[in-house]
Amino acid sequence: MKKLLLILCVGIGFFGRSEEGMIIPTLLSAFESDMQAMGMKLSAEDIYDANNASIKDAVMHFGGGCTAEIVSDQGLMLTNHHCGFSQINAHSTLENNYLKYGFWAKSKEDELANPGLTATRMVRIEDVTRATLAGTEDLSGNDLALKIRTNIALLVSEATKGTHYTAEIKPFDYGNSYYLLVKEEFLDVRLVGAPPSTVGKFGGDTDNWVWPRHTGDFSVFRIYAGENNEPAEYSTNNKPYQPLHYLPVSIKDRAENDFTMVFGFPGRTYQHTISSELAFIIDTQRPAQIRMRDHSLSVIKPAMKASEATTLQYASKQSRIANAWKKWIGQIDGLKRNDAVAKKLAYEKRYTEQANLNRNWKEKYGTVVQDLNALATKYNNANFAYEMFIEYMYYGPEAIRTARNLYGKLIDTAIFQNAEKLAQLKADLIAGAEGHFKNFDANIDKEIFKLQTAEYIKHLDESMMPEILKGMDVNSFAEEAYEKSITANKEKYIKFIEKLSLKSAKKFMKDPMFQLYHDVDNTFRSKVLNDVRIYSTKKNELMKTYVAGKYEMFPDDKHWADANSTLRVTYGKLEGSYPTDGIKYTPHTTLKGLIEKHNTGNPDFEVLPRMIELYEAKDYGQYAQDGELWVCFTGSNHTTGGNSGSPVLDAEGNLVGLNFDRSWESTMSDYMFDASRCRNITVDVRYVLWIMDTYANAGHLVDEMTLIK
Repeated sequence: MKKLLLILCVGIGFFGRSEEGMIIPTLLSAFESDMQAMGMKLSAEDIYDANNASIKDAVMHFGGGCTAEIVSDQGLMLTNHHCGFSQINAHSTLENNYLKYGFWAKSKEDELANPGLTATRMVRIEDVTRATLAGTEDLSGNDLALKIRTNIALLVSEATKGTHYTAEIKPFDYGNSYYLLVKEEFLDVRLVGAPPSTVGKFGGDTDNWVWPRHTGDFSVFRIYAGENNEPAEYSTNNKPYQPLHYLPVSIKDRAENDFTMVFGFPGRTYQHTISSELAFIIDTQRPAQIRMRDHSLSVIKPAMKASEATTLQYASKQSRIANAWKKWIGQIDGLKRNDAVAKKLAYEKRYTEQANLNRNWKEKYGTVVQDLNALATKYNNANFAYEMFIEYMYYGPEAIRTARNLYGKLIDTAIFQNAEKLAQLKADLIAGAEGHFKNFDANIDKEIFKLQTAEYIKHLDESMMPEILKGMDVNSFAEEAYEKSITANKEKYIKFIEKLSLKSAKKFMKDPMFQLYHDVDNTFRSKVLNDVRIYSTKKNELMKTYVAGKYEMFPDDKHWADANSTLRVTYGKLEGSYPTDGIKYTPHTTLKGLIEKHNTGNPDFEVLPRMIELYEAKDYGQYAQDGELWVCFTGSNHTTGGNSGSPVLDAEGNLVGLNFDRSWESTMSDYMFDASRCRNITVDVRYVLWIMDTYANAGHLVDEMTLIK
């Protein structure tokens, strides 16, 4: 175990190309000299220090799914527009359409509360592998899992005792190592500003995952704290948070090959995926998922274009559906172009040959590749059924989800024996209905239902087909269900809730949308879920061995732990790329290119008149470089989902931009990184400041920041 831990901590340091990988901050010292050779002027302790203020104290986990950075001593935060989209949308009405025209708080009193939104600071990260695995040497199966859970509970309790912090322990490299993550979660996060969608979402689906890019993908929030500058629930008595560190903002000129570093919370990567599973994803799973979302978007997009009210209802949903949809299209293309499956097969051959050179290695690792591929082949169909179920039930027709959610509230029949609890349940359900039906159109949902249900049936194996879907006339069922079901009609739904009783709850079981949900869900649980769980358990066990073998047998290869929504550092340069033969991507874009796109007439490139006025006047102020206003730039930093909003830092640790996307050719990097073509896309912070200061006349926010000129 000691030898393995040494390999895990040290072997990671031998990178062939520095751009690949997402570094656990506690291991930064192993990369310090390489980063400094690329131009960095900082030390590892400047970036991450558990005992003193450092850059990590300005990097926040925003809402649990994005990253944000603190840029003033008053808790002012920047993140992406798409990360704050649901909050901006929630505050928007037809009378005050902040999505369309933007929002800028003139004073702190005008900043808008967002119930449930959090911003979390990483207090410290600690390798607790030995303590987590203590006493597990002779255990296996359920006994092993129980002992690990017990150890984790004790370690978390000790780490948070006497503090207001929270903590968790996460496995890395499939359980070869464990890290303790101690956090400080702030509960009062207010919306300060957002540009209009013509800035924040400029390019729409046309430009999503595409370079060149001209999107001002940013929004502004502020953290508030209670007494002693500690987290507190929303209160008018709370004060702006005073951070341990905030990022200076650089408006200095940029140049190609400048050092760049991204610090954030990347979501998930799957670099160890075995060849047979990857081939199935490329050839079968992703195309089917894309087709399901094709159907939703084919209904939603024209409806949004026809009505501003519908745009407000569906903008957030459309963005949620379209983001992964377009990413998957690019991901398949990139993996095929890069011959990813063949490269996986070649590596697996090399791995097995290496294992056979040593008796000890052969015993531990000799058959693991064969075992993983056999396992994937056996369970790929079950895993596919699982993924399609998720598409249909979680990203498909909302009326089905409403049936599922309501059933979840009614399943506890004991609540009907308590008048006080029943009254509270009714109040909660009615309040939830107001928010849900505000952004729901039954006709749109019905058309999505028809298309997606037919597609779902097409992809289901007969052995996994719910009875209700066998031989279904989808169009007829949809017409009847959306006419009768309480889940598709606000008035019927609220009337049902107002008269809710045990007797009426039982009548709900005859609702056509509930019957569909219930049969599909029951079939999934009885015929799919168990196989998926078996697959996941066995795969994780084999992957733990497989990854350990990589570290032990190939210590000079580039190794890094898959992203898992924990704080990571990646570094590279401000640079373009050559994605395909005959095409060169320049490393930055300007406002001129934005206007050129607008002039094509594509509605995704709409701008408001003020943008054109300022462009024609060339009113760029202190934010220009050589007479032009940079909008976006690319870098060779390895990023993924969750890195949205991450600070992009220069050699001195100053903020130069906000990471918000990857090029289409880069979406393959979740499975396989190619340093020659994979690029992250950043909105230049000078464009962000120009929008605030010049375009929106919100210069008081820029005045809070420390500008590096």
